[in-house]
Amino acid sequence: MMKTLLFSISLFFIAAVTANAQPCTPQGNETTYGTGNIWIGYVYDNSNLTVYKGYMNEGSASSPNFDESFGSSNGNFNTNGCPVNATTFSVRYKLTKTFAAGFYDFTVGGDDGYRLSLDGGATWVINRWNDQSYTTSIYTAQLNGSYNIVLEYYENNGDNRISFNVSQGCSSLDDTNLYGTNDVWRAYVYDGTSFNQYQGFVTRGTLNNPSIDENFGGSNVNFATSCTGVQTETFSVRFRLNKTFASGSYTFFVGGDDGYRLSFDGGTTWVINQWNDHPYSVSSYTATLNGSYNMVLEYYENGGENRVTFALASASPLPVKLMSFSGAALNKKAVLNWTLAAGSNPDYFEIERSADGVNFTTAGKLTVPSTTNVQADMNFSYTDATPLTGKSFYRLRITDLTGIVTYSKAVALTFNNDNNQSFSIYPTVVNGTGSLTIQSANTVKSATIVVTNAAGVQISQKGIGRLQAGQAVSFIPFTATVAKGMYIIRIADDNNILHTQKIIVQ
Repeated sequence: MMKTLLFSISLFFIAAVTANAQPCTPQGNETTYGTGNIWIGYVYDNSNLTVYKGYMNEGSASSPNFDESFGSSNGNFNTNGCPVNATTFSVRYKLTKTFAAGFYDFTVGGDDGYRLSLDGGATWVINRWNDQSYTTSIYTAQLNGSYNIVLEYYENNGDNRISFNVSQGCSSLDDTNLYGTNDVWRAYVYDGTSFNQYQGFVTRGTLNNPSIDENFGGSNVNFATSCTGVQTETFSVRFRLNKTFASGSYTFFVGGDDGYRLSFDGGTTWVINQWNDHPYSVSSYTATLNGSYNMVLEYYENGGENRVTFALASASPLPVKLMSFSGAALNKKAVLNWTLAAGSNPDYFEIERSADGVNFTTAGKLTVPSTTNVQADMNFSYTDATPLTGKSFYRLRITDLTGIVTYSKAVALTFNNDNNQSFSIYPTVVNGTGSLTIQSANTVKSATIVVTNAAGVQISQKGIGRLQAGQAVSFIPFTATVAKGMYIIRIADDNNILHTQKIIVQ
């Protein structure tokens, strides 16, 4: 009985070993492409896509994206066919997929090697076919129609992982060929130092001022754009601006950490080209321009600090052409008129006034609207409602859009204020420490006395209050020692100038 039992057990063990030793049959034909977002992955028991073992599927009906780790790094994983040890193996995934017209971002990761093809394996748009820890690569493509996608992967000991993701790219939302206008750049931002994956755009510069000084929020932070944004460690930016220049000479200053370059012809040629890794530096270029130009400023950052700058200055000797400047004394006011020639680029005017024709102060300011474009001769006007009594001198200080200042010649106007007959101030020659007396023929509700020097700089101010008709009031005009020369006394009532008179300090 015991012998019979032992014999039976031996037969069972032999049968079991024989059954396990029988070779399995790999399923799948190694050539058919998956459809409906379901990949067919053909698995091989070698890291060089040899010794076929069977197939597996990845993806779902709604998305071809997947992230696969194949279980233990030295265990077996099953296929539709034969199991494969996860120590050294390889997979060739195949999928036929139809894409609507647009831009698409492909992100592939792997530990170890991986590569991606959109033409059945003829060319590789991503190729990281080497031993490595898990890393990812990105590729952006403009697609339309059906494509035979091949994703190959191998593992050569250690951890294993392969991932695939495709999504509609930011480029489907934006036309990256559009240029900014009115001195506002359109800046197209990319992940990668060679404009690899488009991540959206921002605008830089302001109306009539294309200057840029950008550090993108700091190093290795997320920089927000119109789309997904970018991490500021390895990225690139293409700035575009269509700008019209009046005939003249201009100097451009571009700086960057790392690479930067500047073009006036849409990127065909580069007049400034510092396309290499380096600390922040600045380059300049001077050119004679006339008309509209498609300006392109490109920049990339390859780790560490980041910064890009742009500025320009007109090198023309006369940035604003003033054709005429004149003035007239009308109704106790100074009315000033001037004309600029076509092609001028004014930013603002300062109207300066002087009692002696030497020392000028600002009497008013006229800002040119940002929409003003001096295509033809243009007239401007300003009225000084409170001119100095006696002879006054006026001139223009013109600042153009590049910051260059131009002065006009001075014009002289004479004013005789009738209100002067209602007041008297004496003496008119003082030693700087004595008092003055003021007397009014009419009652003033709230008189204020303001003392300025000839340049219009205020020296002192004193409130007198109500001043009765015929009342004489003494006051000390200077609270500290002043230089010898001419000074001006003004009497005001609720900010209305009633009387202006000159005195001399000996």
